[in-house]
Amino acid sequence: MAWTVAIDVGGTFTDAVANGGDGRRLTAKVPSVPHDPAQGLLEALSELERDGLPLGQVDLVFHGTTIATNAVINDQLARVTLLATEGFRDILTYRSGSRPDAYDLRQNRPKQFVTRDNRVEVRERVAGQGEVLVELTSVEIERVVAEIEDREPEAVAVALLFSYVAEEHEEELASALRNALPGVPISLSSKVAREFREYPRTVTTVVNAGLRPVVGSYLLNADQAIRDLGVTGRFLIMQSNGGGVPAVRAEAEAHKLLVSGPAAAISGVVALGAACGRTQLLSLDMGGTSADVCLIRDGMPPVVPVQHIETHPILAPSIDIHSAGAGGGSIVEVDSAGRLSVGPRSAGAAPGPAAYGRGGVRATITDAHVVAGTLGEDTALGGHIKLDHAAAMDVMTKVGDQLGMSPERAAEGALALANAHLEAAIRRISTERGEDPRRYTLVAFGGAGPLHAGQLIRDLELPAAVIPRHPGLFSATGLLAADLRIDDALTVLRLVDNESVRSIALWFDEALAKLSTQLQDDGIPSSQIRAIASIDCRYQGQGYELNVPVLGSRPDPSKVVEDFHLLHESVYGHSSGHAVEAVTLRVSAFGALPTGGLEVLSGQPKGDAVSSRVVKLRGMPDPVSVPVFARDSLGADTTLAGPAIVEQLDATTMILPEQIGKIDMFQNLWIEEMRGG
Repeated sequence: MAWTVAIDVGGTFTDAVANGGDGRRLTAKVPSVPHDPAQGLLEALSELERDGLPLGQVDLVFHGTTIATNAVINDQLARVTLLATEGFRDILTYRSGSRPDAYDLRQNRPKQFVTRDNRVEVRERVAGQGEVLVELTSVEIERVVAEIEDREPEAVAVALLFSYVAEEHEEELASALRNALPGVPISLSSKVAREFREYPRTVTTVVNAGLRPVVGSYLLNADQAIRDLGVTGRFLIMQSNGGGVPAVRAEAEAHKLLVSGPAAAISGVVALGAACGRTQLLSLDMGGTSADVCLIRDGMPPVVPVQHIETHPILAPSIDIHSAGAGGGSIVEVDSAGRLSVGPRSAGAAPGPAAYGRGGVRATITDAHVVAGTLGEDTALGGHIKLDHAAAMDVMTKVGDQLGMSPERAAEGALALANAHLEAAIRRISTERGEDPRRYTLVAFGGAGPLHAGQLIRDLELPAAVIPRHPGLFSATGLLAADLRIDDALTVLRLVDNESVRSIALWFDEALAKLSTQLQDDGIPSSQIRAIASIDCRYQGQGYELNVPVLGSRPDPSKVVEDFHLLHESVYGHSSGHAVEAVTLRVSAFGALPTGGLEVLSGQPKGDAVSSRVVKLRGMPDPVSVPVFARDSLGADTTLAGPAIVEQLDATTMILPEQIGKIDMFQNLWIEEMRGG
């Protein structure tokens, strides 16, 4: 009997889910180890083994990781040498010609990833249509290679002008560098990002190069460690685009792992919505460090071609996720103006909230919940953590003293402010983009999301919130719903007409064949492969594009133009009769993985409350006694009247007064407002 294991390493906890071929499911939640993420992965596997997982029967390990994100944010990239066309050495400094904040005269200059003395100019030049203006000579190659050798780089990035049109010069340099620097990763912009706009293409190539030694070392060590435990199955890594890639190829595409963990959760949200007949979804992933929100329209996860990491544009398809600094570990403090503030700084996994009893001395949202009573000392958390009410009360008292109020009142204010941050994040991806959030069902997960779901649907007038069966493990569960995915793109810059469409169709055919072959080499049967294609279009003379989906690989030019006009009207409120230009062609291929679906449960009697807790609820003058239910005891078709608390190992759910909670056949917990009449 084969098992599939999904492991998501987050900033605070490492979550793991194992599905057996006989329908069994095992779960584990252990503290993350920030300085050694692989340690959390191995501990999660070991805990699953203690619970009955036969490691020798694991057919697939699917892993979501923060290793790439942390390396970029914490300046832990490898030392990179950049090769640029003569005259373009300072593209990392000039960026796109504008500052991140146009009106801030004192802003710090964004990091450049490569120091100026580690940038080498190459005497060569290719024009915009691919013709060679300055040849790359063998003498120049020898000079460049000698300069690179003197710098002893840990990785090399090659980003020559217009190499997305003509890649020969980059290939010649790469061949010489591989001979001179065996074992040093060489990243070419013509392979990493075959798209125009010099700064995004260059910085993407540099980030890819800088991540490869870091990601490669981590994946090599993690792969060897799980083999040492007895796992012989495939090892897959989640990418930013919501699909997986074999670990052996993840190193070469390291820049595609920057939002690995959050992207996995969206795959789970889409699968949950499909099973429950809901296609208009708002996801809320509120963990220990931050909260991630995503709007899913018509059951399709939103994928954007560019993701931004600390103002740097990275050319890699990515799930469109908006983050807010409001996680369970977000620090609650009084700022210099005497105002209560929440986040964006977090207590993280070490030391964590004060209530964790690990030396934390700063108040957090988790501590506010403990003081308010929504979390109690008897609440069991993953990683065998028991909450310390006295420690939480102590740090919230310090906050309250600065504000001239009780710790209970300070906790209430902190939770209200956290909810305001979450509401603002949801409005950012819905109302501010022309979408009415009242049409969308909230899917709340992460260790802290279910605590805030009830208040959010009330304040935003959402129809319902659904709490998955294992909300605190949902990013790991989402991995089980993901496919393998490969993307390709090419900038063409041609008017959409009958002549250009023929060459566009030829590229689509060649790209789809290449991607399908790769997926079959990864073990996916051809019958389980599907693909989508699109074209970034703009009116001739515009500076920005809109992505137009294409049915099949042979686009009809009149249909592309018509669809672009309609899309432009929808987004900007107008369209015109100007000629339409095809800017970048995009294609994605998916390979379905047999990782199982949602577990269906039969009706069971409702469990009785296991205890009660005194809770201070927002809007109520006095604390009230609230019954506490164990999630595992609530069978399908159970209905709970609020106020009620539902607890489980990985999360706690708060159902407010005048709300009801219902358990469905998949043991999801739905929260809705009571409807009169």
